[in-house]
Amino acid sequence: MIIDCHCHAGTGDGLTGPWDTRAPLEQYMRRAARAGIDRTVLLAAFHSDYRQANREVARMVVSRPDRFYAFAFVHPERDRGRISSMVHEAVSRFGFVGIKVHRHDVRITREICEVARAFQLPVLYDVMGEISVCELLGQEYPDVNFIIPHLGSFADDWRAQLALIDHLVRHPNIYADTAGVRRFDVLDQAVKRAGARKILFGSDGPWLHPAVELVKIHALELSKAEERLILGENFLKLISSVRRQAVKPTGQSSGMTSRSAAIPALSTEIRDPWAGNQFACC
Repeated sequence: MIIDCHCHAGTGDGLTGPWDTRAPLEQYMRRAARAGIDRTVLLAAFHSDYRQANREVARMVVSRPDRFYAFAFVHPERDRGRISSMVHEAVSRFGFVGIKVHRHDVRITREICEVARAFQLPVLYDVMGEISVCELLGQEYPDVNFIIPHLGSFADDWRAQLALIDHLVRHPNIYADTAGVRRFDVLDQAVKRAGARKILFGSDGPWLHPAVELVKIHALELSKAEERLILGENFLKLISSVRRQAVKPTGQSSGMTSRSAAIPALSTEIRDPWAGNQFACC
């Protein structure tokens, strides 16, 4: 079975670009069928209300449960305090199997990681080249699995992609997907160093052609067993322990939201208290 772990769907409420305007599936579905892709993980387009956007994706999943999985898109700052309820609705009511976060919105928070832990959900976090966070995620949440799309950078940042490979090798809970990775030699190096068990096939459809993205996996010339891992088995393993109801953290009677709600808003800049300076982030 071939599973595309990264495809957007639905309507955004912005007009900045395709990513927040519309992600139509009709042409993607025809292309995926011709490429032999059996199932697809849907992610909402960028939106000012991810609860609404996730519900639109949910209608697609409910209409074709044999064809679609879905991850719940959340905004770390705007959705603060309600992420648990959003994820609970998505998982228990609609059968979602993961959480999606994008650095374009704001950096990931403990609230999101703790909700993922409670439901045993993988988190697809687009770090936009900010690879250093993987060290913190690996140390602080070793029991939560994180998928870093685009091998760390859709912007084709060679330095970031090479740096991510190191995290793939060192941290058992850090994975990567192949969507939009243009530097083939870096992708090849990632598989050789970290192993096929740490890489997932993704297309970033509907805007990238799924068949073109799939060709890159075949071009790696892996064994059949390794190819099966990348094309679906790794993803199925990551969602195999999803809980439909959250498990409260030990010693906390009110769940993870009360603790997380006290976390201050994250700045749009990185501030290093030891360096005594600050610098703008990408």
